[in-house]
Amino acid sequence: MSSPKSPKAFFDTLEEMPNPFKQPARSIEPLLGTTPPDNALDDFRYASEFIYSYRGSPDTFSTYRRELEHFLQWCWLITGKGLKQISRDDIEVYVEFARQPPRSWIGSKNVSRFINHEGLRKANPQWRPYVTTANEYVLSQSALQSLFSILSSFFNFLIQENYLSANPVSQIRQKSKFIRKRQAQSKIRRLSPLQWNYVIEVAEELAAENPVVHERTLFIMNALYAMYLRISELVETGRWSPQMGHFQVDQEGNWWFLTVGKGNKEREISVSNAMLDALKRYRLSRGLTALPAPGESSPLIHRTRGSGGIGSTRQIRGIVQKCFDVAKEKMRKEGFVEEAERLSAATVHWLRHTGISEDVKRRPREHVRDDAGHGSSAITDRYIDVERTERHATARNKVIKT
Repeated sequence: MSSPKSPKAFFDTLEEMPNPFKQPARSIEPLLGTTPPDNALDDFRYASEFIYSYRGSPDTFSTYRRELEHFLQWCWLITGKGLKQISRDDIEVYVEFARQPPRSWIGSKNVSRFINHEGLRKANPQWRPYVTTANEYVLSQSALQSLFSILSSFFNFLIQENYLSANPVSQIRQKSKFIRKRQAQSKIRRLSPLQWNYVIEVAEELAAENPVVHERTLFIMNALYAMYLRISELVETGRWSPQMGHFQVDQEGNWWFLTVGKGNKEREISVSNAMLDALKRYRLSRGLTALPAPGESSPLIHRTRGSGGIGSTRQIRGIVQKCFDVAKEKMRKEGFVEEAERLSAATVHWLRHTGISEDVKRRPREHVRDDAGHGSSAITDRYIDVERTERHATARNKVIKT
């Protein structure tokens, strides 16, 4: 059997997606290239409304969009079924599909879902639902857990909307056959001290070579690491526009950064002297005063073309990835081949993890917890490797042959 043709993207970016409550889709045949199954237009409308409801958190929006898009593509294009026909057995079949999607559905790099063409948004023919930089696509355990969680939430939503009467995901009684249980919490994914040193050195070198473009790069890297920011906290969204005025000084002369993070929670982050120096350098490179005035509305991360601030997490990812890629090649040339290979797996979020992990070695965990915006100290404790390190130390000199 030949591999099925790769589908088009169904849902646009957060910035471009029309409000489905005001502009419901009138046809989805252009998305499918074939006759849709029964009730598919209603399926698409409910899915669009469900995804759009998470627009307050760009990261959550993107995750939910990806999972529902994959699922609907499978429903309509592989099985020819609408949501009302999906059973518990279908969900189990879908999980196996998601573990090993067709080769034609897998891309080797992230590309835009849609492109602008003659004033219209057109599906990007280079886009693929699944992406891997390795030879084979592997669905991680965390991704599998996310799949179950999001689909179950979606089906519960459909029940509340009186569109369906049952949740086929909750009818699966033995999810353990798909999801492995771990002895302990999964290891925090972060950069090693060597990797971070190379990455930040690359950012500094880029800034020295082309300050007009890369002073911004250097500031982004410093902010992600030193203030544990999530990528969504650097970009302008419908609910959040990071500005220079969000750096604020108190009566004791201490500087803080006000942000809105996961769950739409506002928090203040203590700004270190080194981060304050990084802010001064960045502002001076932009022709601003060294420190922001109270209420200053200048965008935190400016666009290099046009006015305003960056509104795309994809652009931030691209900036960070460039630093990772250059650092990786530099490490290889200088003999750190294994460290360079491990850096290939790094993502933007690793910088937050790295900053937290380094600080929790030196600062009270409660202080790190509040700066990171963790809901409890138990989450912060995951970044403390003392117990794990001690466990390995007691095993290091065990003998096999006496």
